[in-house]
Amino acid sequence: MRILLALFIGLSFYSCKKGTANFTIKGTITDATFSQPLTGASVNLYEVPTGSNTETLVSSMTLGADGAYKFIFPRDKMDKYILRVDKANYFNLEETIYFSSLTIEKDNERDYSTTAKAWVRLRFVNQNPVSTDELDYVKQQGKISCAECCPTAYQYLYGAIDTAIYCINDGNTTYSYYYSVFGTSVQGIKSVTTTAFDTSEILLTY
Repeated sequence: MRILLALFIGLSFYSCKKGTANFTIKGTITDATFSQPLTGASVNLYEVPTGSNTETLVSSMTLGADGAYKFIFPRDKMDKYILRVDKANYFNLEETIYFSSLTIEKDNERDYSTTAKAWVRLRFVNQNPVSTDELDYVKQQGKISCAECCPTAYQYLYGAIDTAIYCINDGNTTYSYYYSVFGTSVQGIKSVTTTAFDTSEILLTY
């Protein structure tokens, strides 16, 4: 009896040792452009040790028709985990999950969403140019704070202009800018709904 009791205590102690339990992170990735689960995307989970910037791949998977992901991995002491979702023609998704926010008592549910990419061609044509002409324009609506996004500050075009500038946007949303021609009364707002996965055009002639 004493041998069995000692064995039971030993096994209990071993199973409760720090680092032997598992975390479970799961959730759903949504395609916010079409209000449906994101399918076919690559989902990668990385771990980052305390005091380091080194990322190590924990696990990866591809999203099915339900957009659900699930990772089960050892509860080793880390600073944080990074979840990355990647699919062609969609904006990449990156989320930081800190070790301190996780629990082994239940599944850690994290739902996220991303959007389809669209593009807008800003076409500017000065029909009667002189060297002193100045066109100013500034974004009013459109995607901001992404690596591929066009600037939000005023932009300036001078003289004889017949050019196109390409900007990225969320699919099926509005892209617009305010413009004015310096020294004239010519001003206004131009806009378009940018179709997902396609390029839409805003033409301004002045």
